[in-house]
Amino acid sequence: MIQSMTGYGKSVLQLPTKKVTIEIKSLNSKNLDLNARIPSYYKEKELDVRKKLASALVRGKVDFSIYVEMTADETSTVINKGVVAEYMQQLRNVVQTGSSDDVELLKMAVRMPDALKTEREELDENEWKEIDKHIDIAINEIIQYRVDEAASLEEDFKQRITNIKSCLEQVKEMDGERVENVRIRLRKAIDDLKVETDENRFEQELIYYLEKLDINEEKVRLANHLDYFLQELDSTDSNGKKLGFIVQEIGREINTTGSKANFAPMQKVVIQMKDELEKIKEQILNVL
Repeated sequence: MIQSMTGYGKSVLQLPTKKVTIEIKSLNSKNLDLNARIPSYYKEKELDVRKKLASALVRGKVDFSIYVEMTADETSTVINKGVVAEYMQQLRNVVQTGSSDDVELLKMAVRMPDALKTEREELDENEWKEIDKHIDIAINEIIQYRVDEAASLEEDFKQRITNIKSCLEQVKEMDGERVENVRIRLRKAIDDLKVETDENRFEQELIYYLEKLDINEEKVRLANHLDYFLQELDSTDSNGKKLGFIVQEIGREINTTGSKANFAPMQKVVIQMKDELEKIKEQILNVL
């Protein structure tokens, strides 16, 4: 079963003093491009989080965020009273008037360095265990989103491959007519020259020419590649890179068939196959 690289997962945890929101977003990318935004007091767990995300999501441009909103009447930032008072006294000395406004001095003082201090909050392991559980919930959500997103892609791929197979059957039916058409054109070209020809030599040259235009090998390989694509599409793992390689091989056989066709009706069918394949190529870039 394939997965898309586009996905979204979210989980919200309400703790006694804070609300923690975990959010994961992903888009398509050749490799894993992980961007993690984690509050400073959870930073020591960042490496573990990255390993978990890399293992679960494998590929894609992934944005992971933990947002913390304080809900209790507490704050880890306090006014450094001694520093602020000293700043205010120094400002009074600068002003050197008895009418200085303490409110205005206070406004200036709290903007000075070290006027506010933030007490570092130590990591609570029990709290982190709860957050870690909700990270797993968000990961499961984004994986399910990827699976659901890929379901429509899978149906589209199967329809496109079916269309290419149908075109391949048309090519097979036309092949006999194509060979006869080449024979007639060559015979007419020689007759137009109004010269005598050795029939045996003509047949030899014709066989040599038709061998160069033979597409039996391309037809067999193309059919095999199409079946292989469907087989990999139904496998238990999602391997977008492998599917991409198979698509390249399909394109190679279609292009070779078109270059050898030398027959307008067959070339029209080849163009239809190329059109279907281009639509697959556009979507395969988003498969995990």
